[in-house]
Amino acid sequence: MILFPAIDLYEGKAVRLFKGRYEDMTVYGDPADFARDFTASGCSHIHLVDLEGARSGETPNLPTVLIIKEVSGAFCEIGGGVRSMDVIDRYLSSGLDRVILGTAAVADEDLLRRALDKYGDRIAVGADLSDGYVAVKGWTEKSALTADAFFSSMEALGVSCVICTDIAKDGTMAGTNLPLYRELAAKYHVNLTASGGVSSLEDVRRLSDMGLYGAIIGKAYYTGAVDLREAEKIVREDAE
Repeated sequence: MILFPAIDLYEGKAVRLFKGRYEDMTVYGDPADFARDFTASGCSHIHLVDLEGARSGETPNLPTVLIIKEVSGAFCEIGGGVRSMDVIDRYLSSGLDRVILGTAAVADEDLLRRALDKYGDRIAVGADLSDGYVAVKGWTEKSALTADAFFSSMEALGVSCVICTDIAKDGTMAGTNLPLYRELAAKYHVNLTASGGVSSLEDVRRLSDMGLYGAIIGKAYYTGAVDLREAEKIVREDAE
């Protein structure tokens, strides 16, 4: 399993939201410093979200993102308001490794198809779940799509990587939704990344034991609840 320590970006700073609410934002500091620490801890991948881009549909934090890529040398994936080929092209031509479509994967199948045709597995989708349904527009609206309908559709379209967030768990430090990820991993043949509520080394161990593709570590890193060096030891041991 791959660990994806996360950096959520707002006005060039690393921040965290509680359950996706902008009014519940904690500012942590310089993203480049965190990126350096990620790789020093043994992590090879970084998950990035442009929270301003999620609102505007543009790439306001791209300069900061490119600094993160440069100082870390890590595989960097990014999401947050990606809803046009122009933005996808801009990110991937700038040297980022993978782009994540969220709302656009639900609302604009034509865009998703075109992105997959052009970039293949450099395109991932985000399945942000609220009470079993896919949420859109920065988690502010619940779509009519169930998790099963969405995953079935993505698998049929040839999406290789799905990042699944249980919104009720995100930022809560209450543990991740293990039954959800176990069920999805058994049903669908996609590279599944767990996101939301990964708050202990035991969470990391149990997700890794499921054979998931990845797990995103957010608030647990910033509060010190998860030591990335220890988490990397766990996933390396499981891989051996």
